[in-house]
Amino acid sequence: MSTEKSVAVITGSYKGLGFEIAKKLAKFDNIQVIITGRDKEKGLEAREKLALQGLEVDYLPLDVTDEKSVEDFVAEIRKQYGRVDILVNNAGVNPAREPEESSLLTAKLDTVLSTFTVNTIGPLRVSQALIPLMKERNYGRIVNVSTEMASLNLISNDFYPLAPSYRLSKIGLNGLASLLAKELKGTNILVNNYSPGWMKTDIGGANAPLTAEEGAETAVYLATLPDGGSQGGFFAEMRKFGGPFPLPW
Repeated sequence: MSTEKSVAVITGSYKGLGFEIAKKLAKFDNIQVIITGRDKEKGLEAREKLALQGLEVDYLPLDVTDEKSVEDFVAEIRKQYGRVDILVNNAGVNPAREPEESSLLTAKLDTVLSTFTVNTIGPLRVSQALIPLMKERNYGRIVNVSTEMASLNLISNDFYPLAPSYRLSKIGLNGLASLLAKELKGTNILVNNYSPGWMKTDIGGANAPLTAEEGAETAVYLATLPDGGSQGGFFAEMRKFGGPFPLPW
């Protein structure tokens, strides 16, 4: 089966920020949204939750840390839809609440590596798998969920927790976006990163000032960029500045 609608894949999207991004994109008549995650039961529950709101999305299992899972996912996408137009690399972890994460000198290397596996290698693995589908139509929008905490220009003076595993993994994600954008220059596949801000999610906690719905707005903006839009950009959460605002790398 194939579809004339654009197909949007959001990793880690049966809850939190990913769910809100999926919900917003599903409101576009010309976009078919695929929510993903490792837990099939939770994925199907999320699909049903959106269906009750009049939004038809699909769910496919995907573990960004598992090569076989990604291969199976791509095969199913080809079989069911024959295309991918939008990829939002949202799946992520943040072990910052662990006591060892208060200092780079005490951070456990196993934690650093496992965080990189999800936050940096995961998006690379999924991008490598799906960009060939985008190239077939010379169209793609890749959005990576990063953080202001990964800005090398701001780290020395920012007020955020040290969180070395999380920061280093997202610095790697920023590098990934820069390299992908360079390699895809001249194509109609646009790659951009953004910081959704501090949100009320499992990672952000209940005291965060923003909702996941608010944090999703910039992702939707970047996922629906017109031809000739930003390539290799790093953006802040839009509500903070009243519109798209570039962050320093």
